[in-house]
Amino acid sequence: MDPILAPSPPVAMLRDIHDIPPIPWWPPAPGWWLLAIALTLLVLLVWRSRARLSLRIPIPGITLGSWRWEAAAALRDLKRRAGKGQDAKQTLGELSELLRRIAMARLGRPACAGLTGTAWLDWLSAQDPNGFHWHERGRILIDAPYAPAGALRSRVGPKDLLSLIDAALAWVEVRDAPQGRRRGLSQRLIQPLIRRLPRLGARGNARG
Repeated sequence: MDPILAPSPPVAMLRDIHDIPPIPWWPPAPGWWLLAIALTLLVLLVWRSRARLSLRIPIPGITLGSWRWEAAAALRDLKRRAGKGQDAKQTLGELSELLRRIAMARLGRPACAGLTGTAWLDWLSAQDPNGFHWHERGRILIDAPYAPAGALRSRVGPKDLLSLIDAALAWVEVRDAPQGRRRGLSQRLIQPLIRRLPRLGARGNARG
């Protein structure tokens, strides 16, 4: 029989057309997982760099006009001019003045205003939260005002100047924890140990 002329199947045997079942929202597709991981890493990166970003992006009332903002802007300008070949003696003189202002802004004028020479470098090394060795690497700061320009160029290279400026800029960017928070944390860590000492001593006496 010609298949074209073959009888059609009974109507009862025909099935309705079913819609495609909805796609479940969980678990997400691999692309969404990758996007979530990328966003999480971006948030962590911004959070860790928040101090540095706040000194580059002016926020009125928060960073703009603060001593950190002004010091960071001055140091970046000094670094730009030093990279273009500004006289080393002038660069070191400006850096010394900025360091003095940064130190007084962080810890107060009485803490460092009267320090000079090696005592000033020792104080910088002790107070720098980044641990930069000012005593060894910053000695040129106290020698620069008395050194001839020609001798200074032979002793200090562009990399030395830029490393000193970067160390000062890092000191501006880092933020110390509030003193009250430090004390509170230390008390929370030490007090449980102090409370346990009498108990431990009583146990030892009982055993003896």
